[in-house]
Amino acid sequence: MNRPALDYPDFRHILFERREPGILWMTLNRPEVLNAADERLHTELVEVWNTVHRDPTVRVVVVTGAGRAFSAGGDLRMVENAYRDFQEIARILDEARDLVYNMLHCEKPIISAINGPAVGAGLVVALLADISIASEKARLADGHVRMGVAAGDHAAILWPLLCGMAKAKYYLMTSDFIDGREAERIGLVSMCVPHQELHRRAMEVAVDLATGPQYAIRYTKRALNQWILQAGPIFDHSLALEMLGFFSADMMAGVEALRRKERPRYPSGAQEEG
Repeated sequence: MNRPALDYPDFRHILFERREPGILWMTLNRPEVLNAADERLHTELVEVWNTVHRDPTVRVVVVTGAGRAFSAGGDLRMVENAYRDFQEIARILDEARDLVYNMLHCEKPIISAINGPAVGAGLVVALLADISIASEKARLADGHVRMGVAAGDHAAILWPLLCGMAKAKYYLMTSDFIDGREAERIGLVSMCVPHQELHRRAMEVAVDLATGPQYAIRYTKRALNQWILQAGPIFDHSLALEMLGFFSADMMAGVEALRRKERPRYPSGAQEEG
């Protein structure tokens, strides 16, 4: 899917602050909905990495969330609008694929400062960052299964590599939340720090990278990302299975339960009578 290239003034829901030396501080900015990604923000999360990649003045990116959340994931209305709509599901599939690959191919080091809940598309950005720094207040969850669809996005390509298959299967199949300390313990994030120290620590790491040998750092990122990219067929397969769930009544049951903050009752999981 061809989309026009975006420049910084084109972004509506991401704030940009330039800091020395060559650090771009990005803030996801929909705090009234915990920075949940509507269609516009989802597209911006896909395209911003191409914009950063092309910008010769940027050496390092730090991404965080406005308010008390990093990002609460995809906007439920966007998911509902895609239900059994083939064209919309195809669009979401393309964007979900491009978000992962654009982050992996962005030559600039990416640091995530995970200041609170990170779910869905927000979790993709938080964990695919080259260095992920979580606050003790961070709460991470891959909510796909809870929403009635297979764990796609970054999950199958990344979680087994970061924290091992046993932990990956548990957290991806149950959609349980994990706090910052436990995420650090199992290797899901690079480090966890006290909440009040999060942005300071992120800046320290950013300055260290921005003043280091630029080509050595970028080429190290490129080489290490080959471990993730070799799982590309697994990732593409997981995306297809996730999108298949958009035709399922289980997904709508999951969406409705999330909206009501209730435990879902999935049609496929209902007990047979008799």
